[in-house]
Amino acid sequence: MGAKKKTMGAKKKGTSSRSEDSEELGQVPLQAVLLADSFTNKFDPITLERPKVLFPLVNVPMICYTLAWLKFAGVKEVFVLCCSHSKQVISYLENHPEVSQPSSFTVTTIESRSCASAGDALRFIYERDVIHGDFVLISGDTVTDMSLAQVLQDHKERRKKDKNAVMTIVVKPSQIMTHQSRLLGNGELFMAIDPSTKQLLCYEDKADHAKESIFCLDKTMLAGKSAISLHYDREDCYIDVCSPEVLSLLADNFDYQDLRHDLLGGLLEDDVMGYKIFTHEIDSSSYAAKVDNFRSYDTISKDIIQRGTYPSSTPAVQVKEIGRGTKIGDSTEILSSVIGRGCSIGSNVSIEGCYIWDNVTIEDECKLKHVVVCDGVVIKSGAVLEPGVVLSFQVVLGEQCTVPSYLKVSLLQQPTEQDSDDDELEYVADNSNAEISPPIDCDVNKPNELGTNGAGCVWSVCDEDWRNSIAPIPAEKLAEAIRAAEEEDQEYFAQDGSSLAELEHESSDSEDNCNEDDSDFENEVEATFLTAVHENKTLDHVVLEVNALRLSFNKQTADCAGAIFYSVMKLASEAPHESASELVRAAAKVISEWKHLLKYYLSDIDEEIEVIIKFEEMCLESTKEFASVFDKILDQLYDQEVIQEEAILRWVEEKTNADESDKVFVRQTENFVRWLREAEEEE
Repeated sequence: MGAKKKTMGAKKKGTSSRSEDSEELGQVPLQAVLLADSFTNKFDPITLERPKVLFPLVNVPMICYTLAWLKFAGVKEVFVLCCSHSKQVISYLENHPEVSQPSSFTVTTIESRSCASAGDALRFIYERDVIHGDFVLISGDTVTDMSLAQVLQDHKERRKKDKNAVMTIVVKPSQIMTHQSRLLGNGELFMAIDPSTKQLLCYEDKADHAKESIFCLDKTMLAGKSAISLHYDREDCYIDVCSPEVLSLLADNFDYQDLRHDLLGGLLEDDVMGYKIFTHEIDSSSYAAKVDNFRSYDTISKDIIQRGTYPSSTPAVQVKEIGRGTKIGDSTEILSSVIGRGCSIGSNVSIEGCYIWDNVTIEDECKLKHVVVCDGVVIKSGAVLEPGVVLSFQVVLGEQCTVPSYLKVSLLQQPTEQDSDDDELEYVADNSNAEISPPIDCDVNKPNELGTNGAGCVWSVCDEDWRNSIAPIPAEKLAEAIRAAEEEDQEYFAQDGSSLAELEHESSDSEDNCNEDDSDFENEVEATFLTAVHENKTLDHVVLEVNALRLSFNKQTADCAGAIFYSVMKLASEAPHESASELVRAAAKVISEWKHLLKYYLSDIDEEIEVIIKFEEMCLESTKEFASVFDKILDQLYDQEVIQEEAILRWVEEKTNADESDKVFVRQTENFVRWLREAEEEE
């Protein structure tokens, strides 16, 4: 994994010179942004002293797996954003022989100790102006062997057709989601996807709210869609292909902190700018997983050991279950565990399902089961560690000490103050205002907890620690949680009948107000349009205001098209004219001036047909002066490419079985329609 290595310090924001055509010319190598900070506190107290990306994953630092894949996937330039414990990450990369060797694969570290979220980190990247095209976004705790070629190709092809396609996220099938799997730390992810385009329409992550399992869909996402796939069986791989606009969006929205909850949620909820997110699904032959908590740390470690992550098509990361220089005494039993380098393990020791890091000393007769033990820990003879225990760096356990399940011990005291505004944000150890006392302030001699001559501070146990521990979930906890979840479901379904009745009543009331809402919306759009006419507003300005009205009135794109068409024709009808021909010329002039605004909201044939139907209604009601020249105006809409031939012919076909009174304008356009069909046959 040879690479050139560079380091960049803080630098003020420069002027971007990004070119949308540069990638097409092959001038920009594929870039990646690797976040070397997870911005969570799920691995405390360990992450108070070491960044998660340097945790050993089967005796290899996590970040090595990510960098190996990026190189294999064809990435040429990686920017590693270092925040918490940045010096450790930079030092590791500078001294790692495989990274420092000359290569076309370059790794550049960018340090920012002030970032408190992924959003802050990417805003910092934006200020550095180092990204010049589509880029891969990944965190240094991700392990994968997937091919990047297809997702890149799909993203670029979508971008050619639609510049608003700014982001593609990688997803994978998951196992059947049961109450038990939710309790294993996997959480719940609900997605709505357009099956024909793979556009992401809804993304709801309930991982941190396990008691709330009800997902609500906005009915507006059904508009214009022939089908929608609702998925409760997909997992987010947290591997994204992004366009530079994503960085601009984050720079413009300082409240975007978390990349899923804030960025994806903001883009999906706010349609004003029209940006779109798409999905790329990998099949079961590919592997992708993120080390999100202790349980996933355990799962991914086992996958690596079983070679489930690196088949022959991917460059192997050399892993060993027992590190170099480790000594093991007689009659010691080690099952399903990973032992680091330079460890000393005595005789008659039992180790099962554990992760023992480097330079750990375990004396005779100790028993460890499903625990994590960090560098330099000393466990004296006869000690017992029950499932779920975490011992951070340099902790000492006295002889015959028994550490209860899920207890966490560190030489650092548990922080007395943490950021409670957002559970998503990481407690950044070397930047936070939270108080961390040095070891000397901790009562290191606690016979009742750590045994005689023990050293360390015992952290308080959270009631939910068992969910995300490497220890198997106790049967009683599992049964209790499943019972609570089932009771919640029963309560919800018991209320469902009354909810439906209320919904039906609300639906009846809404129908009574429908016409009034339509009229108000049209009036607001007309006022906006006339203001734009009189004040020479730009097209983009009008689109922005109309989109805001659409969201405010909960309307569809077709409603906008109809309202704008009404405003355009109303303006034309008010122009001075003494004959039908002058009215047609006035209408042609106004249509020519505003056709781009009309076309903006006419994205498919169905919407164009709706405009023709809207014009029929106007000719019969509000602007009857156009009734005699309906065919002439339709001809103008066709000539100026506002309405397509297919829309006109389908409108005629849909009138075939209509009452004769409803065919007035069809008969009026017979000559025009005949000409269209003859022209089509000649072509």
